[in-house]
Amino acid sequence: MKKLVECENEGLLSLIGERVTLMCGCYFYTGKLVGVNDDCVKLEDAGVVFETGPFTDDKWTDMQPLPNAWYVTTGSIESFGVLK
Repeated sequence: MKKLVECENEGLLSLIGERVTLMCGCYFYTGKLVGVNDDCVKLEDAGVVFETGPFTDDKWTDMQPLPNAWYVTTGSIESFGVLK
């Protein structure tokens, strides 16, 4: 079995300032990543994605904006990245 190696400048911290998509168990969240700690991440200009459409499209099929900055617990994040 290969040993995992921790890489600097990777993961959520490397995406601060980027518009990210967080894939969680029930919903996808998208927004500008402005904060990360052990418990949660903070998104500004955030929204909940109810229907993605093709990932190659420029816009989500159904993304509803959230009224304020939004926090997502790190334990609920299954995967993340920069999509749109």
